[in-house]
Amino acid sequence: MWVGEPGSYEVIVVGAGLAGLTAGLFAARHGHSTLVLESQVPGGHLVNVHQIEDFPGFPAGVAGYELCPMVQEQAARFGAEFRLAEVDRVERDDGCWRVASSDGAYGAQTVIVASGSRPRALGVPGEERLLGRGVSHCASCDGPLYRGRAIGVVGGGDSALQEALTLAEHAATVSILLRGRALSAQQSYQQRVLSTPAVDVRYGAVVEEILGDEVVSGVRVREAASGAVARLELAGVFVYVGLEPRTEFLQGQGVLEPNGRVPTDAWMRTARRGLFAAGDVRAESAAQAITAAGDGATAAIGAHRYLVSGAWTGQG
Repeated sequence: MWVGEPGSYEVIVVGAGLAGLTAGLFAARHGHSTLVLESQVPGGHLVNVHQIEDFPGFPAGVAGYELCPMVQEQAARFGAEFRLAEVDRVERDDGCWRVASSDGAYGAQTVIVASGSRPRALGVPGEERLLGRGVSHCASCDGPLYRGRAIGVVGGGDSALQEALTLAEHAATVSILLRGRALSAQQSYQQRVLSTPAVDVRYGAVVEEILGDEVVSGVRVREAASGAVARLELAGVFVYVGLEPRTEFLQGQGVLEPNGRVPTDAWMRTARRGLFAAGDVRAESAAQAITAAGDGATAAIGAHRYLVSGAWTGQG
């Protein structure tokens, strides 16, 4: 489905997660020449989610790897083009925007940044060395490899608990390692986790090192209250401690907060003329599938209003 040739577009969307796919859909439906650029599989990290339970219209839930391709197909049907390319730089050039990518440079009257996020690392010894050898961020991808074994999940938010429930379908035991004293996920996820026999929540458990030579063999955990250190034998460690925005290509454009996120107004407009942001990269984002879709639709409608009227309140 990745088609199109380098050139100039009315709308370029950077990123093909749910925010970017929805932005592409709405921009194309408004009749604008639209290109969506993505360096990985369309759908972002949602394609690794086995069950999204809170997206409207799916009473039984929907897999991310089913939902995202459906939105991409919709966008393509209305004329959005898709190209597999890594975006290196987005910058204002002679009144328009120039998007430099691994596939060449593109011109755009408007750009919607929906590049999403990457999993935040724990930053402990052994994590980087054992990534892909027992350290993972994808339960639906790697969970079946640990059938009948003991594994750990680090984190206590929605993603951590969603993935723990997926892993419980395969593993003998799933230990949720939480440095705090309370889970932060939605109550519905908490109730399911706490009622799943295979899942054990360990509060006040601070992971200080991931152990193993060639593959993960366990973790070194410090008890937050007492300071006692123990080794927990695990065959795999799944890390869900937050997300970091993928916005390095916007450096120098004056639109990034120190944490790398992009402030916008209610129409997803940034401080720069013709530049919008949607989804996880946006400051104050709720980081939910439904809000990402809403951001994408709003950004595309905002871009349409700008293209039609030229009205803007940004810096230029």
